[in-house]
Amino acid sequence: MATDYVVHEANDTVGVVVIEGLKGGKEYSGWLMDGDKDLSMTILDDIPIGHKVALKDFKVGDDVIKYGIVIGKVVNPIKKGEHVHVHNLKTKRW
Repeated sequence: MATDYVVHEANDTVGVVVIEGLKGGKEYSGWLMDGDKDLSMTILDDIPIGHKVALKDFKVGDDVIKYGIVIGKVVNPIKKGEHVHVHNLKTKRW
């Protein structure tokens, strides 16, 4: 089974898309690196390679975890399987 998105740590709340042309409305395969586990999820949006996909539902103010660390705060609600990017996430860097 090919890997379409990667999750680095077991407590991450987003995965990273690793293929071109990921289309919403389809089931895709993921890989949790921490523990070497296969994942599967319906992706709701078209998501470009290198961008994040939500692994759970988020509400405004929730932390987003990637690589085992908090990378930002949710500014618009996000559903599991949706694209996570600047339209719904504010980085904690600035």
